[in-house]
Amino acid sequence: MNLNLTEDQQLIRNAARAFLEKQCPPAYVRAMETDEKGYAPEQWKSMAELGWMGLPFPEEFGGVGSGFLELCVLIEEHGRFRLPGPFFSTVVLCGMAIARFGSAKQKSELVPAIASGERILAYAESEANATWEASGIEMAVTAEDDGYALTGTKRLVSYAAAADTLLVVARTGGKGERGITVFLVDAASPGITREPLQTIASDHQFQVTFDGVRVPKSRVLGKAGKGWPIVEFIRQWGAAAKCAEMVGGAERVLEMTLDYAKVREQFGKPIGSFQAIQHHCANMAVDVLGARFIAYEAIWRLSEGLDAAAEVSMAKAWTSDAYQRVCGLGHQIHGAIGFTKEHDLQLYSRSAKAAELSFGDADYHRERVAEWLAL
Repeated sequence: MNLNLTEDQQLIRNAARAFLEKQCPPAYVRAMETDEKGYAPEQWKSMAELGWMGLPFPEEFGGVGSGFLELCVLIEEHGRFRLPGPFFSTVVLCGMAIARFGSAKQKSELVPAIASGERILAYAESEANATWEASGIEMAVTAEDDGYALTGTKRLVSYAAAADTLLVVARTGGKGERGITVFLVDAASPGITREPLQTIASDHQFQVTFDGVRVPKSRVLGKAGKGWPIVEFIRQWGAAAKCAEMVGGAERVLEMTLDYAKVREQFGKPIGSFQAIQHHCANMAVDVLGARFIAYEAIWRLSEGLDAAAEVSMAKAWTSDAYQRVCGLGHQIHGAIGFTKEHDLQLYSRSAKAAELSFGDADYHRERVAEWLAL
């Protein structure tokens, strides 16, 4: 694996950084935390015009025709600037699954609309008291002549209020993986209600309740009762992309901390001249580099079509912990100012905690690695 960026990947990173430096300052991130939509439609349109939404999709569906690796280079920059909005759920969790498992009609209808920024999607799997393995199995699904009726509640659905379509995971009969079905649900369907949740990252998570919501058979993604591979795909590729996002955030925290250590003075000299501070900064740099290496190895293997289950779990476990350590040391060096709401560091430490819990935390993924190693 060559970790050097290609010329095209370098252009993606530079263009994204230049755009986000202007369009996503910390003031914008703060404003979107309390905004009803959680993103600016004008910015969303600009991102679509830049080709961001279509980056991983084939040109025949209006995409750019790049790959998952290029998408993760972009997402790393999103993490660096704490970009709010439904990009991750729309493109990574839902769009890529539709492009991989959707019927020809579903692809032709939805993928071009996602690539152009016309459609926003949200992924609904997690339920109250559901474990990682068992999530998405408690919703009641009633088979009807022309489709299905969904009744139940999904939690932690990102940007559900902004979504046009919900990708809903449910069990449709029996136990085991063959009973899982993934539905493409019109978010405007009668019987859907949304309740905002208070989360540590203020990242517009919702509880979505379905009361007899009708879904036509044509809106089943893949085959009814055989949706487990889709769920595994979303979890695995979503976890890898989340690692890239965390790498970007950790690198920005390191940069903020280095800048602060150069100007904050104590005993008549910058605190960056003290050996203890230097050790902390060195440890932060090691964590950032280590997280980047292990994350992009998993991302590269997925991009190449190689088995990457173990690598994704190793990356998610390490990167989750590394981001937490980087933020923790950043707070130590910043002192009291870093803990205030007025300082930008808290934006990243809250985001780090939310990212750690997404797609299974570090303990969960370490257990998976231990199982593969027969430990």
